[in-house]
Amino acid sequence: MPQKIEISSKTIVFTVFFLLSLILLWQIRDLIFSLFIAFVISGALKTPVGFLEKRRVPRLIGSILVYFTFLFVIFNLFSLVIPPLLKEIGFLFKNSPYIIKTVLPQVSSYVDLSALTQNLPNLANDLVSLVRSLFSNAIFVISTLFFGFYLLLEKDFIERVLANFFDETEAKRINLIVERAQKRAGSWFWGEVILMTAVGVMTYIGLTIIGMRYSVALAVLAGLLEVVPNLGPIIATIPAALIGFSSSYILGLSNIALYFIVQQLENNLMVPFIMKKVVGLHPIITLMALMIGGKLAGVLGVLLAVPTTIFIETILIESQKLPRK
Repeated sequence: MPQKIEISSKTIVFTVFFLLSLILLWQIRDLIFSLFIAFVISGALKTPVGFLEKRRVPRLIGSILVYFTFLFVIFNLFSLVIPPLLKEIGFLFKNSPYIIKTVLPQVSSYVDLSALTQNLPNLANDLVSLVRSLFSNAIFVISTLFFGFYLLLEKDFIERVLANFFDETEAKRINLIVERAQKRAGSWFWGEVILMTAVGVMTYIGLTIIGMRYSVALAVLAGLLEVVPNLGPIIATIPAALIGFSSSYILGLSNIALYFIVQQLENNLMVPFIMKKVVGLHPIITLMALMIGGKLAGVLGVLLAVPTTIFIETILIESQKLPRK
């Protein structure tokens, strides 16, 4: 006799509500990304603000000093790096047909490489889309910076929000879990900053020693791709190897050897010392997180995949450590 399956109206309502909630969250995903980035940044800057607060510096003044010092350093680094980076990327783009033809001569019989430089984007036709893109990114950046400063300034903001939905004991418990997750995500942030800087500097020194062109652009690319575990260093090696092989096989092999050495120094010395205690994620979990993040939100999803995984993992672990009273 076939078993009869009954679905209650309560289950149907819950399922519909759950699906609608997912759709709503997807529609406001940019806001969620902005808030999460601000959450990580404020977690990274809480320690110096707390240090100043212990030295009897008002939290408002301490937050302003730390946050705007952070922004000043970031923007100055960009102003120092971007001009030579854009210049070298322009040279690299113009010379890309020659590089591809030299390294992969068989491609020239199938593809018109001169079209890479002749058919440059029409700036007049793309002006509207460019302005829209810049405006959208500007709003995202400004909103994220504002959220980050507010979360840094308001010490008990999350606990006050939780108090509206939970009793005092439960609100404090959840707030403690969130604070620990934020602290771990903030530690990941500083660890990544150190690793990105170290990898970029080592790559630049190595490229300069072996006489590589576009050393600034390639070093910056290597540093930025450090934020993508496992896959980032491999992707950064490809353009350096192509440019090297376009000059000579010795230079191409030297580039591969250089990136291999930098990657080994990073994996065996820097990552265990700096990141292992902070992240501690299994490589398979990291790769799965990167794939899921890239599928759901593209480049931004890849960048936020590891801190998001760290955040979720910490909440699950700390929830078990701090049982309900």
